[in-house]
Amino acid sequence: MRVAVVGAGVSGLTATKCCLDEGLEPTCFEQSRDIGGLWRYTEHIEAGRPSLYPSVISNTSKEMSAFSDFPYPEDFPVFLPNARFLNYLQRYAEHFGLRKHIKFGTTVVSIRKHPDFATTGQWDVVTEAEGKQTLHVFDAVMVCSGNFSEPYLPLHCFPGIERFQGQYFHSRQYKHPDVFQGKRVLVVGMGNSGVDIAVEASRVATKVTVSTSRGAWVFGRVFDHGYPWDMVFNTRLMSLIRNSLPRPLSWGLINYRVNQWFNHKNYGLQPEGVFFMSCLVREPVLNDDLPSYILTGRITIKPGVKEFKDNSVVFHNCPEEEPIDIVVFCTGYNVSFPFLEEAVIKVENKHASLYKYVFPTHLQRPTLAVLGLIKTLGAMMPVTEVQARWVTRVFKGLCRLPPQSLMEKEVNEKKKNQVFGLSFDEVLKTEWLVYMDELASFIGAKPSVLGLLCRDPRLALTIFFGPCTPYQYRLGGPGRWEGARQAILTQWDRTLKPTRTRVPASSSSLCPSLLTVVGVLLLLAALVFGFQ
Repeated sequence: MRVAVVGAGVSGLTATKCCLDEGLEPTCFEQSRDIGGLWRYTEHIEAGRPSLYPSVISNTSKEMSAFSDFPYPEDFPVFLPNARFLNYLQRYAEHFGLRKHIKFGTTVVSIRKHPDFATTGQWDVVTEAEGKQTLHVFDAVMVCSGNFSEPYLPLHCFPGIERFQGQYFHSRQYKHPDVFQGKRVLVVGMGNSGVDIAVEASRVATKVTVSTSRGAWVFGRVFDHGYPWDMVFNTRLMSLIRNSLPRPLSWGLINYRVNQWFNHKNYGLQPEGVFFMSCLVREPVLNDDLPSYILTGRITIKPGVKEFKDNSVVFHNCPEEEPIDIVVFCTGYNVSFPFLEEAVIKVENKHASLYKYVFPTHLQRPTLAVLGLIKTLGAMMPVTEVQARWVTRVFKGLCRLPPQSLMEKEVNEKKKNQVFGLSFDEVLKTEWLVYMDELASFIGAKPSVLGLLCRDPRLALTIFFGPCTPYQYRLGGPGRWEGARQAILTQWDRTLKPTRTRVPASSSSLCPSLLTVVGVLLLLAALVFGFQ
């Protein structure tokens, strides 16, 4: 079975590898000259592919971001600069022999249903390399092109921008902070890129202002007791608590937790709108510097922009004009599949109608899937990998999708969220661990904590109370990896290795036992609240 894979970034690499695992024949088309996608830094901006600034560091820790059968080297830092992240992807491709299945410098021009699609499920794929177009016929297609290539710049939402005499650009164009030297800078939008750029700009600019209509929750990469945030936050215990407690109580606990580091209201960051909806849908910003930069006056938080003047800006509920030289619009990206017909994947209000965020619901044959088009509060690499493992088994006929009516019903239920005015990013958010467990259960790879408790209690307790590292999904089922158990039991060793470069003779690591004790207490609290 021949499978076309579009893109050789994180999703495309794992898609190619999962095809090989299932005995499929993948051909990966990558328009640039190397792998890496978003994580391959180039000084110039290439059309049609993501652009990254050189200081980007991963927001998720290496143990949580690993592919499930390929741990990071223990000497890699806990949170990876983009160059180290790319190096990991290169090692992955080399280890599993993926490069020979990738056609570099090849752009996918169009993907259309083959004339006998209803019978065969095949696709006509037209590619272009060195000015020459070629037609291929594939049995299935995995779209792994991401959604960070087409910037969303809604200038019509900013009255007066046409008469603004300063400079403005989308965050996709940002590379170095030198452009802000001695300038008064306005950053519009408060996602991770916006805050990163504001922090960098504040080191050289005269003044930096961040405009946000709704605010945001801010996490630090450094979490409880100095451990990585996601290794504490994304555990099976914590997920059980968040999803088992009554919603108001669960959201109240989240609010309490995120305000422990600093009170968001005092910093002008408290999310706007109905409180519980804000907690539910707003993706937290990961930045360790922002609170201190606000305290020291290097960054000022302001409401949404009301209008631009010639050399200044006016904010809502703020009568004074603020002089501005440069505006950076950190307003996100459009969902775009320029090589696909709209009838294949219909994008409406920045939302693509996909079952489980993967499969179009209306195709007669489930032979096209989209990977990585989802936002979760956790690492993307294990998410795209479990998507790819499920997709390849659907292609082979080993897993079956529900009837079209049921898939459409589920998709429409998710669309109803849009009545609250949620953005694309918010509609595509879902619970990280719950989502991965669901897809893993489709292929028989979801770990059974109760089953392991009888056979291997140490492993079972580590899985339940410790971080949900991706190796859990290689303990059993198709694609089982012999090294999964050892990788789970040594995950803290690899986490602490690059930081414990000076270890006093009397010191010892308490992280696993400490987290277990805290976890038991939280579980007891959850049970008490749950039965009242």
